[in-house]
Amino acid sequence: MDDTRLNTSPVAPRHESSLARVSMLPWGLFLLALAATAFLGWKLWQPEDIGDPLTTSLVAFEKQDKLTVFSAELAPVVSSNDSRMFGLVNAKQVAVIPARVEYTIDLAKVGRNRLAWNAAEQTLAVRLPPLTVSRPNLDEARAQYLRDGIWISREAQDKLTRDNTRLAEAQAVKQAANPVLMNLARQAAKEAIAQNLSIPLQVAGYGKAKVTVTFDQ
Repeated sequence: MDDTRLNTSPVAPRHESSLARVSMLPWGLFLLALAATAFLGWKLWQPEDIGDPLTTSLVAFEKQDKLTVFSAELAPVVSSNDSRMFGLVNAKQVAVIPARVEYTIDLAKVGRNRLAWNAAEQTLAVRLPPLTVSRPNLDEARAQYLRDGIWISREAQDKLTRDNTRLAEAQAVKQAANPVLMNLARQAAKEAIAQNLSIPLQVAGYGKAKVTVTFDQ
């Protein structure tokens, strides 16, 4: 019986070691597969030449087409006249028609030729194309009208309203081009572009990068 104990005692450690190696094998294969998947995913989705600040900026621009940087609500005041029956019946209508315009930047026009990187100062200079002002969106549901006339027919009223709508749109276009509004829109565009580009540059490793924005003269 003593010989039996001597023959069987060394077997248990070898059996436990074998079980340990077998139980860890699936985990090792799993971790290896996970690492390989992560590496392939990184290679697949990594932007080409991500270290280039110009490429990083262009990739950020590609995600957007047109960027609305500013909007303004205007209140054109217009008036029109109508005369019928050889001048015997006259009518006048004054209208206040709210209008909204939007100022946008066409980012599709911003290519590499509009970007300049100063590596020494860690500064990205961006030159933007001119602002685009949208066609005024007239809110005739909130329009206010003041009519003057002894008798105003339905036809005359419709004509006065059409004329005032046309005049209000033309006046809103002029108001939208006001230098004060244009300067406000340009400033808003500079801040928006600088913010949109600063974050991708920081992610790409340019934590101290600064963005300066100008417009075509």
